[in-house]
Amino acid sequence: MMSDKKEKLEKENIESEENKLNGDSADKDVSDASETDESIGTPSYEELFDKNEELEKLLLRANADLDNALKRTLSEVEKAHKYGTERLLLELLPIIDNLENALSNLSENITKEDKEGIELTLKSFESTLDKFGMIPIYPLNEEFNPEKHEAVSMEQDKNKKDGYVGNIFQRGWELHSRVLRPARVTVIKN
Repeated sequence: MMSDKKEKLEKENIESEENKLNGDSADKDVSDASETDESIGTPSYEELFDKNEELEKLLLRANADLDNALKRTLSEVEKAHKYGTERLLLELLPIIDNLENALSNLSENITKEDKEGIELTLKSFESTLDKFGMIPIYPLNEEFNPEKHEAVSMEQDKNKKDGYVGNIFQRGWELHSRVLRPARVTVIKN
C-alpha cells in the first residue's frame, strides 16, 4: 500500500513536471494573472491620459511656485541691499540737525574758521548720505504733501496760496524714494 501511494505521488510529480515543460501550467499562471489584474482594476487609456494631464498641471504649478519664490527672494535681497543701512542713516540725522542748528544759532564771537569748519562738516555728512541714496526733503514753495511733510501748525501768509508749505522747521529725508523722516513744516491757511 505504501508503495502504491509512493508510485502515485511520483506519477503525479512526473506529470506536473511534464506539464510545466509543455507549458500547460504557464497557461494556467497567465490566466490566473489576468484574472488578478482584472480584479485589481487595470486603468484604461482614458484614465491614464487624465492622470497624465493632472500630473502635468501639478508640475506646471510647482514650477510656477518655484519661479515666484525665486523672484520674491531676489526682490527681498535687493531691498535688503537697498535699505539695509536705513537704521544707521536714521541715527545720523540728529547729528545733521544739530550741525544745522549750530550754524543758524552761531554767536557773534565765533571765528570765521569755526563757522567754515561746521559748514564743511555738515557738507561732508550730506555728501556721505547722498552716496547711500539719501535725498533731503526741503519743501520750499511746494504744496503740502502729507506723505512727505509733517504739519506742525498753520499760519497765514498773503504771499502764498492756501495748502502750501510756510516755514520749514526740520528737513525731511528720503532713502531711494522711501520717506524716512518727513519734513516738519507749517501750512498756509489764509
